[in-house]
Amino acid sequence: MITNNDILRRIRYAFDFRDKEMIEIFKAANYDATPEQVNGWLKKEQEPTFKECNDITLATFLNGLINHKRGKQNGPQRLPEAKLTNNIIFMKLRIALNLKSNDVLRILSLADQKISEHELSALFRKPGHKHYRECKDQLLRKFLNGIQIMYREKPQISTEEKPKQYAGRKKQ
Repeated sequence: MITNNDILRRIRYAFDFRDKEMIEIFKAANYDATPEQVNGWLKKEQEPTFKECNDITLATFLNGLINHKRGKQNGPQRLPEAKLTNNIIFMKLRIALNLKSNDVLRILSLADQKISEHELSALFRKPGHKHYRECKDQLLRKFLNGIQIMYREKPQISTEEKPKQYAGRKKQ
C-alpha cells in the first residue's frame, strides 16, 4: 500500500525539492509547516522521528504544489480534502504540472504502464459517475515513477514528445 508519506517523499525526490522549498510549498497553501514537521513526514516509518502524514497534510501540500507550479488563483485558498483518494492525488498532480491527457499517457509509458485515453478519463470522473474508475495504488505508483523519470532523470525525449512546461522555451 502506498502511504501519504511515500507520496510526499516521491514528489520531493522527483523535483529535487529541498526542505526550504517544501516549506514554501506548504506556505503557498496558507500552512506554516516547520522544518521538524517536514523532516518527520519525509522519514521512513522505522526511524524515531517519523511523523505520519495524514490526508489533510498531503492535500494541503498538493494544493500548495498547484499554487507553486501554476500560480495562486484569485479568491480564497482551496480547503484541503479531509479524505484523499488516489484519484484526487492523481488529479492534483495533473493540475499542478498542467498536464494534458497525452502528457499523462506519455509519463505513464515512461514507467512501462500502458492505459487507454478512455481508462485515463475514467480516473478523473466524479465518484458515482457510471464510467468512474478507482485509481489503484500500482497505477499511482507508476505515475509517480514516470514523473520522476520525466522531471528528475530527464530522459532523451524529443521536444515534440515533452509536455510544454518540460520542453523549455521556444526560440522566436
